[in-house]
Amino acid sequence: MAIESACIPFPSEIIMPLSGWFLIKDRGRGYEYLLLAAFFGALGNLIGSLVAYYAGMWGGRPFLERYGRWVLITPRELDIADRWFGRYGEIAVFASRLLPVVRTFISLPAGIARMNVWRFSLLSFAGSFPWSFGLAWAGYLLGENWEDISRYLRPVSIPIAIGVVLLVCFFVYRRIREIRGA
Repeated sequence: MAIESACIPFPSEIIMPLSGWFLIKDRGRGYEYLLLAAFFGALGNLIGSLVAYYAGMWGGRPFLERYGRWVLITPRELDIADRWFGRYGEIAVFASRLLPVVRTFISLPAGIARMNVWRFSLLSFAGSFPWSFGLAWAGYLLGENWEDISRYLRPVSIPIAIGVVLLVCFFVYRRIREIRGA
Protein backbone atom coordinates (compact mmCIF):
# COMPACT_ATOMS: atom_id res chain seq x y z
CA MET A 1 0.00 0.00 0.00
CA ALA A 2 2.94 2.32 0.66
CA ILE A 3 4.31 1.66 -2.82
CA GLU A 4 0.99 2.62 -4.42
CA SER A 5 0.73 5.86 -2.45
CA ALA A 6 4.28 6.88 -3.35
CA CYS A 7 3.01 7.56 -6.91
CA ILE A 8 4.01 4.14 -8.18
CA PRO A 9 0.94 2.53 -9.75
CA PHE A 10 0.85 -0.75 -7.84
CA PRO A 11 -2.86 -1.52 -7.41
CA SER A 12 -4.37 -1.67 -3.95
CA GLU A 13 -7.33 -3.31 -5.67
CA ILE A 14 -5.25 -6.49 -5.64
CA ILE A 15 -3.41 -6.14 -2.32
CA MET A 16 -6.27 -5.43 0.07
CA PRO A 17 -8.75 -8.05 -1.19
CA LEU A 18 -5.99 -10.63 -0.92
CA SER A 19 -5.36 -9.53 2.66
CA GLY A 20 -9.05 -9.99 3.36
CA TRP A 21 -8.97 -13.44 1.85
CA PHE A 22 -5.59 -14.82 2.97
CA LEU A 23 -5.13 -13.20 6.34
CA ILE A 24 -8.69 -13.34 7.59
CA LYS A 25 -10.99 -15.82 5.84
CA ASP A 26 -8.55 -18.69 5.41
CA ARG A 27 -7.37 -18.50 8.99
CA GLY A 28 -10.86 -18.44 10.50
CA ARG A 29 -10.55 -14.95 11.95
CA GLY A 30 -13.57 -12.70 12.45
CA TYR A 31 -14.68 -9.30 11.27
CA GLU A 32 -12.55 -7.46 13.83
CA TYR A 33 -9.50 -8.42 11.80
CA LEU A 34 -10.99 -6.54 8.83
CA LEU A 35 -10.58 -3.38 10.91
CA LEU A 36 -6.98 -4.33 11.63
CA ALA A 37 -6.31 -5.02 7.94
CA ALA A 38 -7.90 -1.66 7.05
CA PHE A 39 -5.78 0.09 9.68
CA PHE A 40 -2.55 -1.35 8.30
CA GLY A 41 -3.66 -0.66 4.73
CA ALA A 42 -4.36 2.98 5.61
CA LEU A 43 -1.07 3.21 7.52
CA GLY A 44 0.79 1.91 4.47
CA ASN A 45 -1.01 4.48 2.34
CA LEU A 46 -0.01 7.23 4.73
CA ILE A 47 3.67 6.21 4.70
CA GLY A 48 3.81 6.18 0.90
CA SER A 49 1.80 9.39 0.72
CA LEU A 50 4.31 11.19 2.92
CA VAL A 51 7.12 10.16 0.58
CA ALA A 52 5.24 11.63 -2.40
CA TYR A 53 4.17 14.68 -0.35
CA TYR A 54 7.76 15.56 0.56
CA ALA A 55 8.96 14.91 -2.99
CA GLY A 56 6.36 17.43 -4.18
CA MET A 57 7.24 19.87 -1.42
CA TRP A 58 11.00 19.82 -1.96
CA GLY A 59 11.22 19.67 -5.72
CA GLY A 60 7.74 19.93 -7.16
CA ARG A 61 7.01 23.47 -8.35
CA PRO A 62 10.54 24.39 -9.53
CA PHE A 63 10.88 21.01 -11.22
CA LEU A 64 7.54 21.37 -13.01
CA GLU A 65 8.31 24.95 -14.05
CA ARG A 66 11.53 23.75 -15.63
CA TYR A 67 10.49 20.38 -17.07
CA GLY A 68 6.68 20.63 -17.12
CA ARG A 69 6.49 20.63 -20.88
CA TRP A 70 7.85 17.08 -20.90
CA VAL A 71 4.93 15.91 -18.76
CA LEU A 72 2.50 18.13 -20.70
CA ILE A 73 1.96 20.79 -18.01
CA THR A 74 2.19 24.51 -18.81
CA PRO A 75 3.08 27.25 -16.27
CA ARG A 76 -0.44 28.65 -16.67
CA GLU A 77 -1.91 25.28 -15.71
CA LEU A 78 0.37 25.17 -12.66
CA ASP A 79 -1.05 28.51 -11.50
CA ILE A 80 -4.62 27.27 -12.03
CA ALA A 81 -3.86 24.07 -10.15
CA ASP A 82 -2.31 26.01 -7.24
CA ARG A 83 -5.37 28.23 -6.90
CA TRP A 84 -7.71 25.25 -7.15
CA PHE A 85 -5.74 23.24 -4.60
CA GLY A 86 -5.61 26.21 -2.23
CA ARG A 87 -9.39 26.37 -2.33
CA TYR A 88 -10.37 22.67 -2.44
CA GLY A 89 -7.19 20.88 -1.33
CA GLU A 90 -8.42 19.41 1.93
CA ILE A 91 -11.59 17.90 0.50
CA ALA A 92 -9.62 16.79 -2.57
CA VAL A 93 -7.13 14.85 -0.43
CA PHE A 94 -9.87 13.09 1.52
CA ALA A 95 -12.18 12.39 -1.43
CA SER A 96 -9.41 11.26 -3.77
CA ARG A 97 -8.35 8.59 -1.29
CA LEU A 98 -11.71 6.98 -1.97
CA LEU A 99 -11.21 6.89 -5.77
CA PRO A 100 -9.16 4.47 -7.84
CA VAL A 101 -6.18 5.85 -9.82
CA VAL A 102 -6.53 9.42 -8.48
CA ARG A 103 -5.71 8.21 -4.97
CA THR A 104 -2.25 7.20 -6.11
CA PHE A 105 -1.23 10.68 -7.21
CA ILE A 106 -2.96 13.22 -4.89
CA SER A 107 -0.01 13.45 -2.48
CA LEU A 108 2.28 15.09 -5.01
CA PRO A 109 0.07 18.17 -5.58
CA ALA A 110 -0.55 18.40 -1.83
CA GLY A 111 3.21 18.67 -1.32
CA ILE A 112 3.64 21.12 -4.19
CA ALA A 113 0.89 23.30 -2.67
CA ARG A 114 2.61 22.94 0.73
CA MET A 115 -0.53 21.81 2.49
CA ASN A 116 -0.12 21.48 6.26
CA VAL A 117 1.52 18.08 6.69
CA TRP A 118 -0.50 17.15 9.80
CA ARG A 119 -3.82 17.96 8.12
CA PHE A 120 -2.66 16.13 5.02
CA SER A 121 -1.74 13.08 7.11
CA LEU A 122 -5.04 13.05 8.97
CA LEU A 123 -7.14 13.47 5.81
CA SER A 124 -5.07 10.95 3.89
CA PHE A 125 -5.40 8.31 6.62
CA ALA A 126 -9.12 9.05 7.09
CA GLY A 127 -9.78 8.64 3.35
CA SER A 128 -7.59 5.55 3.00
CA PHE A 129 -9.20 3.65 5.87
CA PRO A 130 -12.66 3.13 4.27
CA TRP A 131 -11.02 2.26 0.94
CA SER A 132 -8.80 -0.34 2.58
CA PHE A 133 -11.67 -1.69 4.66
CA GLY A 134 -13.95 -2.01 1.63
CA LEU A 135 -11.36 -3.87 -0.40
CA ALA A 136 -10.42 -6.19 2.49
CA TRP A 137 -14.11 -6.85 3.11
CA ALA A 138 -14.61 -7.70 -0.56
CA GLY A 139 -11.76 -10.21 -0.33
CA TYR A 140 -13.28 -11.62 2.85
CA LEU A 141 -16.66 -12.10 1.15
CA LEU A 142 -15.27 -13.48 -2.09
CA GLY A 143 -12.95 -15.95 -0.43
CA GLU A 144 -12.61 -19.09 -2.49
CA ASN A 145 -14.74 -17.64 -5.31
CA TRP A 146 -11.84 -15.41 -6.34
CA GLU A 147 -10.93 -17.71 -9.20
CA ASP A 148 -14.52 -17.82 -10.51
CA ILE A 149 -14.74 -14.03 -10.69
CA SER A 150 -11.46 -13.74 -12.57
CA ARG A 151 -12.77 -16.26 -15.11
CA TYR A 152 -15.82 -14.04 -15.76
CA LEU A 153 -13.80 -10.82 -15.92
CA ARG A 154 -11.02 -12.13 -18.18
CA PRO A 155 -12.97 -11.78 -21.49
CA VAL A 156 -13.80 -8.11 -20.83
CA SER A 157 -10.53 -7.07 -19.21
CA ILE A 158 -8.47 -7.11 -22.42
CA PRO A 159 -10.88 -4.90 -24.42
CA ILE A 160 -11.10 -2.50 -21.48
CA ALA A 161 -7.29 -2.35 -21.19
CA ILE A 162 -6.97 -1.71 -24.94
CA GLY A 163 -9.60 1.03 -24.70
CA VAL A 164 -7.78 2.71 -21.81
CA VAL A 165 -4.45 2.60 -23.67
CA LEU A 166 -6.07 4.11 -26.77
CA LEU A 167 -7.69 6.87 -24.70
CA VAL A 168 -4.38 7.71 -23.03
CA CYS A 169 -2.62 7.83 -26.41
CA PHE A 170 -5.36 10.08 -27.80
CA PHE A 171 -5.11 12.38 -24.77
CA VAL A 172 -1.31 12.65 -25.04
CA TYR A 173 -1.54 13.34 -28.78
CA ARG A 174 -4.13 16.09 -28.22
CA ARG A 175 -2.13 17.65 -25.38
CA ILE A 176 1.04 17.77 -27.48
CA ARG A 177 -0.83 19.44 -30.33
CA GLU A 178 -2.50 21.85 -27.91
CA ILE A 179 0.77 22.88 -26.23
CA ARG A 180 2.61 23.27 -29.54
CA GLY A 181 -0.27 25.36 -30.90
CA ALA A 182 -0.10 27.72 -27.93
